[in-house]
Amino acid sequence: MARPVIAIVGRPNVGKSTIFNRVIGDRLAIVEDKPGVTRDRLYGTGEWNGKPFSIIDTGGIEIDGEDEIMKSVRMQAELAIEEADVIIFMVDAKSGLTHADDEVAQMLFRSRKPVVVAVNKVDNESRMDEVYEFYGLGFGEPIAISGSHGIGIGDLLDAAVEKLPELTDDGYDEDVIRVALIGRPNVGKSSLVNALLGEDRVIVSNVAGTTRDAIDTPFERDGQRYVLIDTAGMRKRGKVYESTEKYSVMRAMKAIERADVVLVLINGEEGIIEQDKHIAGYAHEAGKASIFVVNKWDVVEKNDKTMQHFTQNIRDHFLFMSYAPIVYLSALTKQRLQKLLPVVNHVSEQHAMRIQTHLLNDVVSDAVAINPPPSDKGKRLRINYVTQVSTKPPTIVVFVNDPEIMHFSYERYLENKIRAAFDFEGTPIRIFSRRKSEED
Repeated sequence: MARPVIAIVGRPNVGKSTIFNRVIGDRLAIVEDKPGVTRDRLYGTGEWNGKPFSIIDTGGIEIDGEDEIMKSVRMQAELAIEEADVIIFMVDAKSGLTHADDEVAQMLFRSRKPVVVAVNKVDNESRMDEVYEFYGLGFGEPIAISGSHGIGIGDLLDAAVEKLPELTDDGYDEDVIRVALIGRPNVGKSSLVNALLGEDRVIVSNVAGTTRDAIDTPFERDGQRYVLIDTAGMRKRGKVYESTEKYSVMRAMKAIERADVVLVLINGEEGIIEQDKHIAGYAHEAGKASIFVVNKWDVVEKNDKTMQHFTQNIRDHFLFMSYAPIVYLSALTKQRLQKLLPVVNHVSEQHAMRIQTHLLNDVVSDAVAINPPPSDKGKRLRINYVTQVSTKPPTIVVFVNDPEIMHFSYERYLENKIRAAFDFEGTPIRIFSRRKSEED
């Protein structure tokens, strides 16, 4: 089920990224800050008034020369407009209505998408008069906000969320495993789709970025039904600054949102690069079951230690995803291909697994007995009760006397003990500490 998309559009320096960070800030704060997670602030998720959404930040371009600025603003806006269900059009009260704002407005009119105008930098009441000229843009009542002071953000989200479409189901039955293939260009995603299907259903080419859209391909194997969600290759940002690059990241994010299991493809011939961490990090933060798939294994020169060394290399680079199994294969020759789907089935089951409360409490009690919780400023953490509140990913709430003294390292210790008892291979586990209320 893909979330609807809000895009923040506007010329440079109007404060788009500040608003973006405010909207997703709470969400990012609750994702564990494990070493090795490389965060890319282009795309995030949020929720307001019970409505979940994805949000795109098109900010952060600084190019010398008026013509270049307009060209880049236009490209970014077109890109976001195409993906978005609702657009937040940001303008700046201090500089007033500019020619560049008018240019962006014309594009937004042509898109026929719902637009909410946010007038930023209205830091106090005396600036309210500066908001009125933005009525002239023709998108209805502008909303006065201050990104730096956090003023008006609630009003802005009220207006934007009100215009979002309802969440739509993708129409697949509950027992269908949705598998997204992600990875940088030319790791062999389309070739792997073809190999799994046994036919050339996806056009494969050696030109990086050939596959532009996410393509759904249902198939069945040994009585289990799957849908493969193929995505355009994710380019390294900044290396090729063209529309396909950001477009493909947005598409991949949508595919990840809809997936149960994410295959993170790595080119066995080239090895691991920094961009692979970005891509894997998206799947981890989205809470999806994940498998590292090392493709092109047929062309790697091997000895009896090669796989062991490559595995260690993956573990060193992806410390935050130590739970993800690794499958080595060649999509081209179909070598070891038969190993992949059984692992997909297994991690999908783990992702949806629910542990009975009494069993979970037994494991945590034993863990506490072996290694008691730490003290902080003379106060000792006391764990009262543990329960799993949801699946996909398994989410566990630990009720304690004071969440402030639940240290990250102790949370990780509990996670390791829970994994040792119940497996949970291939899936992240979310652990939250909550204060046990008096009436509990």
